[in-house]
Amino acid sequence: MPIPARAHFCWIGPTLSWAHAFAVLSAAAQAGLDEVILHHTDELAPTPALAALRAAPGVILAHINPLEILHQAEVKLALEGQLTALYHRLASPVQRADMLRAAILYLQGGIYLDLDTITIAPLRPLLGATQFIGQEYIVWPHWVRASRSPLVWARHLALDLLRKALRLAPGGWRGFRRVEHWYFPGVNNAVMGATPGASLFAAYLRAMATLPPGAQVPPYALGPDMLQSLIARFTPAELVIHPPAIFYPLPPEISEHWFRPSRPGALARALRPQTLVVHWYASVRSKPHVAVIDPAFIRAHRESQLFSALVSTALPQL
Repeated sequence: MPIPARAHFCWIGPTLSWAHAFAVLSAAAQAGLDEVILHHTDELAPTPALAALRAAPGVILAHINPLEILHQAEVKLALEGQLTALYHRLASPVQRADMLRAAILYLQGGIYLDLDTITIAPLRPLLGATQFIGQEYIVWPHWVRASRSPLVWARHLALDLLRKALRLAPGGWRGFRRVEHWYFPGVNNAVMGATPGASLFAAYLRAMATLPPGAQVPPYALGPDMLQSLIARFTPAELVIHPPAIFYPLPPEISEHWFRPSRPGALARALRPQTLVVHWYASVRSKPHVAVIDPAFIRAHRESQLFSALVSTALPQL
């Protein structure tokens, strides 16, 4: 059974910025799917960005009760209240969103995308798999953080320093391309897809439910770290793992270059020919940029900033 032709987004909070609305609008415009659903746990404040979403063809705004979603997953997996109890204990919206995206994919199937993504190409080619996930290039996977080897730590500290230098250097994303193969390709849960009841997401939810309370505190414990620990259970025929170029053409930290000044035409080199979605990492120093982004900003900076060029490419009607 193919993955259903629908995209899911999750939002926890009352106010949606233009930068996040562009994620939904670009998916509706470029993904070629039957519907694009924004699941929101709070009543959304009336803003121009929300009005644009209401007017966009194919976009569905679904006000959800997260505990009901998790309870449905609990019933199917015989987890007896463990997911809802965990959701109550979590204070982090990021970790709560980790739970919701997994439950929604498990129950409904489709493609999940974070709200710090821009879709630039049709996603229907992804639907032939039973389940998929993507990789990004990172410095500090869990196995490195847990290592006691001085050599392992020395190597990754050096990689971290190199990444910091390239983050700060003008056009440093081009330099990173020459050394990206030195970095670990870890999985990320910003873009994932599955059929309803897919085995990875059943295992993912069960792992969440049984994680000891003390292990739930680290920021990536319910996200990339947990998924990385699960993927070894699956063969390539059971789980498609897409390389970084598909969803993460600029990795974390280097992704800051999406918001730096750039030369006209640089976007074509920043993207890879096979890139379908760009995850721009809202967690990486992007808050000041998000605060000023709106359609007028995009139009004014599309020749001088990679992010504005990216949105203009995905949403030319802006």
